Amino acid sequence: MSAAPPPPPSPSSAHLIKKPDSLPDAIFTALSLFVIFSTSPKPASLSFPLTNIKFSSPLSQRKIQKMSSRTTQSRNSQRLVPVFSTPQSLSDWLKPRMSADLFGAWGIKPGTKNVHNLWLEITEGETFLADSSPPVRTVEVVIVRIIRSDKNKILIESHQELSNGVVRDRHRPLSEKMKPGESVEAAVYRALREELGSILKIEGNVKIIPGSYVKKVEERVSASYPGLPACYVLHKVDTEVEGLPEDDFCTEETSEYGGLDQTSWVDFAVSCKKHYWKWVNYDSL
Repeated sequence: MSAAPPPPPSPSSAHLIKKPDSLPDAIFTALSLFVIFSTSPKPASLSFPLTNIKFSSPLSQRKIQKMSSRTTQSRNSQRLVPVFSTPQSLSDWLKPRMSADLFGAWGIKPGTKNVHNLWLEITEGETFLADSSPPVRTVEVVIVRIIRSDKNKILIESHQELSNGVVRDRHRPLSEKMKPGESVEAAVYRALREELGSILKIEGNVKIIPGSYVKKVEERVSASYPGLPACYVLHKVDTEVEGLPEDDFCTEETSEYGGLDQTSWVDFAVSCKKHYWKWVNYDSL
């Protein structure tokens, strides 16, 4: 008869946790478990710094930029007033937002324009009004500095003759409000045609001096519309124009409102009929 197989080896006491029989043993056992788990290796962390997050493609960044742009445009659009159907509707909107005395001087005080002028500017997109009290008028203007480098002279408009017979002092270089979407170069040629075109063919006689462009923003009360604060975005360019008279001269405005369809309202606006020009020393401005 073969011998019975030996009994399996009993587990080592080192691998067993003895059931505590008393309170001190229970405390000892808890401490042992804490030491075992606290010294065990930890799994690799799955967290990563936020600075390493990148957009999956440049398109994502462009989308965010577009959203930011749309948000900015939305904020700005909330400040702009709606389109006015008539000069009277614009007048009704302005009255509670402006000083009655100053608003009443429009078109009456010499050298000022009237609400029909402002309405035409808004209708053509040349002027924007912010919905505030008083409203703020924003307009982009091209300033064309005509230089005679041989004699260190610059052409300025000394004064204007308006349609109501008033003479308005200017003493500044040729300037013109810009049209919506118009480039600076296009605005330069249009301004020269409108204000000097009665005595000179502009095409082929104008040279824009490279590197002369300067952009500047000025905030002041509008001289044309008393009591109406204005933000002027000025685009300054130096030019040379061939064929201009060497002495003081006068030109007729060709089309200040000639391109507008609102002919019934143009007749009520104050317009410029003649421009008077003179050459001054370049350093005098």
